[in-house]
Amino acid sequence: MNTTTLFAALLVTASLAACDKPTTVNVPPPTVGTPGPAGPQGNSGSDGLKGDTGKTGDGATVIVVPPASAPSN
Repeated sequence: MNTTTLFAALLVTASLAACDKPTTVNVPPPTVGTPGPAGPQGNSGSDGLKGDTGKTGDGATVIVVPPASAPSN
């Protein structure tokens, strides 16, 4: 009985050790190419349409108060 249990334990240990194969990943080195000739320069374009100017205010003053900061410890 002891011999059978010992033999089974050794067989399981040997089979698990055989399955442990590390994987190696070979990463190719980066290729650095030489840049080609410059392409043609693009069109400068136009500024587009201008919008209307804004309406002047009615004299009301708006004061925006920032929120209170948290107390430092």
